[in-house]
Amino acid sequence: MAQLLDGAGELGWVLLKSVIRFVFMVFNNCAAIPSYCLYLVLLQPLRIWDSSAFWHIEGIMFKWLLAMVSSWGWIAGYTVTEWGDDVRPISEEEAMVIVNHQSTGDVCTLMMCLQDKGMVVQKMMWLMDHVFKYTNFGLVSLIHGDFFIRQGKAHRDKQLIYLKDHLEKYYHSRNRKWIVLFPEGGFLRKRRETSQLFAKKHDLPHLTHVTLPRLGATQVILKTLSAQQENGSVSSESGTPNQRGDNKRKGLQWVVDVTIAYPKARPMDIQTWIFGYRPPTVTHVHYRMYPIKEVPVEAKALTSWLYQRFVEKEELLTHFYDKGSFPSQDGQKEAASRPMILDPVWLCAIQSFAFASAYIWYSVLQYLYCCLF
Repeated sequence: MAQLLDGAGELGWVLLKSVIRFVFMVFNNCAAIPSYCLYLVLLQPLRIWDSSAFWHIEGIMFKWLLAMVSSWGWIAGYTVTEWGDDVRPISEEEAMVIVNHQSTGDVCTLMMCLQDKGMVVQKMMWLMDHVFKYTNFGLVSLIHGDFFIRQGKAHRDKQLIYLKDHLEKYYHSRNRKWIVLFPEGGFLRKRRETSQLFAKKHDLPHLTHVTLPRLGATQVILKTLSAQQENGSVSSESGTPNQRGDNKRKGLQWVVDVTIAYPKARPMDIQTWIFGYRPPTVTHVHYRMYPIKEVPVEAKALTSWLYQRFVEKEELLTHFYDKGSFPSQDGQKEAASRPMILDPVWLCAIQSFAFASAYIWYSVLQYLYCCLF
């Protein structure tokens, strides 16, 4: 009987915490997102006068919004340990980030682990499934200039044309430097069986922890944001035609290969992130950087290169699930990890700013309403 009471009490506490977290997040969204939008409305004259300054300010507020999402997991004990290359030294250079995709929590994990990488988050463009357009964060992503892509053969060709147009219109004009995509095109659990059948039919590697990536979006990004050389690779020295001028940009300099691993291969989904019902969990993120000059653009060579990256991801994840750590890199006796730390004072400051802004905007709009009506 005592054990039953203890179990019921523990379950009740978990439920109570989940309700409190959910209520806080609702208020957090209602405060932060409208405030972000209203600040940008107020700054529209600056957008006309100095577009670069406008998008710089927008990027800072965008980073704060992503930090708020990160804080939801941080408070619940969902932290990140990083492995492999240190990407902070290239935070001011342009990079394409390719990530394995297991669940909705992957986006939250990236939001957290990139917070301490200089100005990466505020100058980042995301490629995500079109369903995210209809979430609470969809409006923010639309304003920021992220690209929502529709999956499926029926939409594939048109979506790649739309992506190219989107990059040409928004990537450089808003001074974006990092672009994030999930080349698998969907969650692992949904694509694994189809991917394995495709691999068997075409004599490709059998993958369990990742799926075979799709080429389309990766190739469009490389061709649009980098200059192509005669040997089929992309240049890291000269800007693309729409980059030339007084403010010349070098174009993409790196491909950052990110591998996300969850303990016991149990992905963290957005519901867990919101309600916090899972015990404190450490998500492991492995980075590997490739100079853009090593990346081919021609379809066949790029397909082979991209497949090899996901074969390497398979090997990394297999080692992690067997040993509890990622393997050491070349020249190292033992793999080194580093905890990713968020500053709680900073998190409290931006949360306070969001709620203070909401109060100010509410007071202003209420005053205007009373004056007009």
